[in-house]
Amino acid sequence: MKSIKAITFDLWDTVINDDSDEPIRKEMGLRTKREERHFLVWQAVNEVSPLPLEKVKSAYEEINAEFNQVWHDEFVTWTVSQRLNRVLLILNIQLPDKCFNETVEALESLEVDIPPRPIEGVHRALAEISREFPLAVVSDTINTPGTGLRAWLEKHELKQYFRVFAFSDEVGRSKPHRDIFARALDGLGARFEDAVHIGDREHNDIRGAHALGMRAILFTATRDADAENTTADAVCKSYAQLPAILNQLN
Repeated sequence: MKSIKAITFDLWDTVINDDSDEPIRKEMGLRTKREERHFLVWQAVNEVSPLPLEKVKSAYEEINAEFNQVWHDEFVTWTVSQRLNRVLLILNIQLPDKCFNETVEALESLEVDIPPRPIEGVHRALAEISREFPLAVVSDTINTPGTGLRAWLEKHELKQYFRVFAFSDEVGRSKPHRDIFARALDGLGARFEDAVHIGDREHNDIRGAHALGMRAILFTATRDADAENTTADAVCKSYAQLPAILNQLN
């Protein structure tokens, strides 16, 4: 077995504790992120033509379902701007450019303005691992674009550990497509067969990496939905276990 020469990390539920910001929002008396997205679009639409919130919510969720299907089947993550355009098409509404751009910015910044927390132990683990291996981020961008995720990493003093960032909105392809992994490994100067990917989703992270000849670790600290039926080379339940797992694979 080849030695490890590079490691790539998923972000959501691998580095970022997804939805750990929801209790914070609740304490502040704010809507959930999902409700806030509906409200922001409804608010913008009402600048042009008053419509019931439920109608806007229905259109938003219809496009959200289409997004998830395209993400899963075609390995593309529509940008927030593209999704908003599709919602407006259903509603037969055209927003002024200024209003449209402000709405996109508000939607994209929800998880930057009130950020979710890093997963416990990630700082210490990345500090240790990055001394031995070059690291890259390989992340699908669902609601927060690559610019916002870089800001999140910077805010939490984690950006320094990664040399390369491959985000689906910037690459044009999402996991498990070859291009997004290749962007990261090309930047690190490593081959697929010399790399390990760490992520929480069997379809995107584990099978995507395996299809390219990479090894893969399923990370289950905050999301373990795929743990029972994984083909991963190892399962990691916490960051305390990760250095030892990497040593075993190496």
